[in-house]
This record gives sequence, structure tokens and C-alpha cells, in this order.
Amino acid sequence: MSRALPKYNKRRVGFIGGAAAVALTGAVIAGTALAGESSGDGGAANARTLAGPGTVSCPDVAPELPAIPASAQAEVERTLADLDKQIAEADKRLVDTVGQGGPDFVQNAILSPLEDKRFAAINRIATAIGRTAERPSGLDALAPCSLAAGGSAEQDGDGASAPPAQESAAPPAEEAGQGGGEDTGQGGNTGAGAISCPDVAPELPAIPASAQAEVERTLADLDKQIAEADKRLVDTVGQGGPNFVQNAILGPLEDKRFAAINRIATAIGRTAERPSGLDSLAACTLTK
Repeated sequence: MSRALPKYNKRRVGFIGGAAAVALTGAVIAGTALAGESSGDGGAANARTLAGPGTVSCPDVAPELPAIPASAQAEVERTLADLDKQIAEADKRLVDTVGQGGPDFVQNAILSPLEDKRFAAINRIATAIGRTAERPSGLDALAPCSLAAGGSAEQDGDGASAPPAQESAAPPAEEAGQGGGEDTGQGGNTGAGAISCPDVAPELPAIPASAQAEVERTLADLDKQIAEADKRLVDTVGQGGPNFVQNAILGPLEDKRFAAINRIATAIGRTAERPSGLDSLAACTLTK
């Protein structure tokens, strides 16, 4: 059966209207002036990028799909729509966090979480097709996105603009102590509690010998993800707004775990029955 899917453009480019661009430019100029006046040695200004955010560009998934069984059509279309929504949200976050954070913010807080979300969504598509037809392979390569730069520039210590920065030099809001977008309140991360995640290993079926190494490696990655989230919980005490821990730590951690758990299921499924229901183990909580 051929696909009856809407046409999706290869690149998704967030559009900012003229008025919004003018407003954003005004905010950048104002931020530059304030930074120049309030910082005697320019140390804080050097950690921030005050410039246009650029746009997120991702590979188009729909054209790479095989024929989609009728039983999977609705789920595939819904997930393709989710992929578009993810890109739109990332574009909005680029705009909302202009001027915040340090040199690796766009990669760490926007592009990397977006890749994890896309990896999970693409795996859902492959799983839906694989229920009644051959599961497509190689789609994971479509998960990473890139930043089409929009004239980023960093400040010098005296408040002057430096030459345009590289794409990866756009900023981490959470690291700057402000949180991103909606997390603009104070004291969002109180430092209370610890991250608790379901244990994946006991829920796995018998693991084929051919998948043993990959499964063990991915289980180790899951432990590493939790350790990194715990460290981030400590490093960001007092930062962000009321939803900071959920949006900047638990949410991205769930996306990473979802992707890792799907890799485990895929590895087992190559030579044995693919385990189901493991996705419910992705979500973690903050225990007080």
C-alpha cells in the first residue's frame, strides 16, 4: 500500500515576522547596553550571546518511510505531526532564550534534547510499521538536527559586539541561572530530593547472545544518564522558575531514556521477539 501522507518539507524553518524581529533586535540592543553598564570587568557578558537565534533544520522523515500498512497509517501520521511540533517548540525556545546561558546552550539544551525526542518518535513510527510489515531500518540517522545560524554575536568586556560566533556558540539558559522560556521565576531548583528512575534490567526478557554486548552497553548508558541528571540537579540549585527541574532535567532525561530503551528493544528484536511495554520505564521522578 502506498503512503497517503501529507507532504513534509525537507527543512523546517521557523518564521519570525518583521515586527517580532524588530522587537527582538530592540531587546538585543537594550540587553547590550545594560550589560555594558552593569558589568565592570565584562566577565558576565562574555558568557552570553546576545544576537539573533537562527532556526532549527531537521531531515524530513516522511519521504524515507516505506509503504505504510493501513493499520499503522493513523499512528504514523500523528507521530509525523509530533515531529513538526517538536521542531516548532525548539524554534520558539531559540527565540525565548536569546541572550541567556553559556557557549554550549543551543547544543546542550535545544538540539540534543530535540534529537532525543525525534529518536523516540522515529522509533514509534518504525514500531508501528513493524507490527504488520517489515520494520524499517536506518531511520535513526534522521534524528539529529542542526542550527542555521542567524548572526550570533558575543559581547566583549567593554560592551562591544564581537565577530559572529559559530553555531555551537549560542547560549545555555539554565547555566546562566535564568532558566529557559517559561522558567523565568526564581528558585525553581531548591536542591531538595533526588532523581529516581525505574530499573530496566529486571524487566528485560532473555537476551540473545548477539545482543548481549549492546544491551549491557546501553544499560550502562542509562546509569550514566541518571548520574548526569543528578549532577545537574546539584549544579543548578537556585536556578530557573517553578518548572525548571521538570523542563530542564526530568523531561530531557525521560527522552534520553526512551531512546536508550528503544535501542535495547531493537537489539533484542533483531534475533528474538522484540519486548513490548518497556517505554513505561522511561519516566523518572524527583523524590523529596
